[in-house]
Amino acid sequence: MTIMKKTFKQALVGLTLSASVLASNSAFSETILRVGTWLPPTAAQNSVVWPTWAKWVEEATEGRVKIKIEQGLGHPKTMFNLVEDGVIDASFSYHGYVPGRFKLPQAVEQPGLGVGAEAASVALWKVYDKYFKQAGEFEGLEVLGMFTHGPGLIHSKEPINALADLKGKKIRVGGGVQGVLAERMHVTPVGAPATKVYEMLQQGVIDGVFIPMGEQKSLRLSEVTDYVTVLPGGMYLGSFSMFINPEFMEDLSEKDRQAIRRVSGLRLSALAGSAWDGADLDGYKAAQEAGVNVKRISKNDAMYKEFVTLTKGMDQVWIDSVEDRDVDAKAALQEMRKIARDYEANMKNGN
Repeated sequence: MTIMKKTFKQALVGLTLSASVLASNSAFSETILRVGTWLPPTAAQNSVVWPTWAKWVEEATEGRVKIKIEQGLGHPKTMFNLVEDGVIDASFSYHGYVPGRFKLPQAVEQPGLGVGAEAASVALWKVYDKYFKQAGEFEGLEVLGMFTHGPGLIHSKEPINALADLKGKKIRVGGGVQGVLAERMHVTPVGAPATKVYEMLQQGVIDGVFIPMGEQKSLRLSEVTDYVTVLPGGMYLGSFSMFINPEFMEDLSEKDRQAIRRVSGLRLSALAGSAWDGADLDGYKAAQEAGVNVKRISKNDAMYKEFVTLTKGMDQVWIDSVEDRDVDAKAALQEMRKIARDYEANMKNGN
């Protein structure tokens, strides 16, 4: 009887040790993927996109890879370097914050596309994958997805009834196509990350900002602007990429690498665009509740016709700017617009 008790006790200890070893091995095999961000937690990228992708990644890798979001990492232009250097594993940023490096994705920013962020993001990813990837602008990074924010609008403290009303005004611009527009509109451009706009408006450093509607809520611009001027289709779009450190990917098993790629690319790009479209709807609601005057310009309005005239030739300016990239830029731009407009039409038809 004593021997049986002893044997049972030894077996129990053995099972306990085995369970501990298995738990230890399980914890050891779990990889944490650190995603850095610079927008506030309330922004669509942080409240919708990254959490959804984190769930996809965890499910696709059967729990072997989990996401940790690291907030407030500074100026968005540094995200590219932070990921390249392995300080964080993945992030996202706006291409216009790094002048000269990411010229090709700015094709989607050109005025006149006339679609929302989801359609534009899908088109941008497809054209990047087909035309732009080979140019090597993202050397040192692996691109997870591409997206745009919604149509850029004019948020201001004073009413804008004609483009001439902007002349000489101090307007925050984020780079990229916004810079070209600012020059053609003869505004005084003020460069700053989006996260500084509230403070700059509050302190009177700027008179307005070119930015999408969602920031009425996410950046609380409804508290510091009185007017939003909405041109048909918006003035421009802003292009972003989501990217990961290639060495981080190499350290994963082939199975997990492919799993992450499977839930990225087109799927992640569409998710991001959709989330930013949703943020714009929230922005309109926030502006309405705060009493912000939202002025919608029609295509028959003199201001819109003036804008169309002002932006003529911008396509060619972009095409000329990427001559050194060895890409058929004209074909890429045409295909991107067709994909985006077809996608938008299908969305509206419920397809």
